[in-house]
Amino acid sequence: MLKTIDTEQAGLAALRQALHSGLADAFLQSVLAIEQSGGSVVVTGMGKSGHIARKIAATLASTGTHSHFVHPAEASHGDLGMIAPQDVVLALSWSGEAPELANIITYTRRFGNKLIAITAQPESALGSAADIGLFLPKAKEACPNGLAPTTSTTMQLVAGDVLAVLLLERRGFSAHDFSRYHPGGKLGAQLLTVRQLMHKGEEIPLVRLGTMLSEAIVEMTSKRFGIAGVVDSSGALIGVLTDGDLRRAFQAGFHDMIVDNAMGRRHAPQTITADSMAAQGLARMSDSQITCMFVVQDCKPIGLLHIHDLLRAGVA
Repeated sequence: MLKTIDTEQAGLAALRQALHSGLADAFLQSVLAIEQSGGSVVVTGMGKSGHIARKIAATLASTGTHSHFVHPAEASHGDLGMIAPQDVVLALSWSGEAPELANIITYTRRFGNKLIAITAQPESALGSAADIGLFLPKAKEACPNGLAPTTSTTMQLVAGDVLAVLLLERRGFSAHDFSRYHPGGKLGAQLLTVRQLMHKGEEIPLVRLGTMLSEAIVEMTSKRFGIAGVVDSSGALIGVLTDGDLRRAFQAGFHDMIVDNAMGRRHAPQTITADSMAAQGLARMSDSQITCMFVVQDCKPIGLLHIHDLLRAGVA
């Protein structure tokens, strides 16, 4: 087991070292070619390289670079039509001699599509034909026979990840952008925004400065959040009235008073913006040991985020 891991780590170490001897420039050229093309990245490969190519295409697509996989054998039977004139073709072959790639290589040369090769053989058919070569260093396969693609496919996969991350970083691809392509499952929940989960409109418990405590209790009870935001004459949030504030008022011998005298003033109220990630709201609630917080825009409350809504959505 350790031998397999060590062998593949050695391949990645060689890949890292190759960045200091020209490979980094090839990555940058590839990024610029993709950015300037105005089209998609068509990723192709045969066999195990084909499986890696599918994953690279999926990673590119999910991080904002339009991309899809074309099977090289199917390309010869009509799927060459999936390659548009402005598309860049990214072809994977460790040996660079996969015969199934021949028609795609010929097509790119005939119609002027940029061809980027990921291969370990610069002098191969693929390496020689490519406009840009991401030439990976030769490495020992983890297979004891030295035959089954193991280290080689790991290195191809990492090379594809490097390309995808460089593209998303240059594009300024954010977590908000990422959420558009990952709406499902645990990852989708973690990428929800506060705006998608907050209570708004008539659901927000609010009272004005000068409101009597008895009226504020009615507002808190009817909205069922155990809290009320206190706003000034301009509608700006200046404090909150909590269940704890009410308990302290009762313990002191309850008499009706204005909320100004009952609400806690030790700290500014915890707030968050609507475009923040919901996970940020959960983290701040956990740190502050509170169960809800007001959502503000220009200091005015536009929503209320409750921890129960975060948990129901699977953000935790």
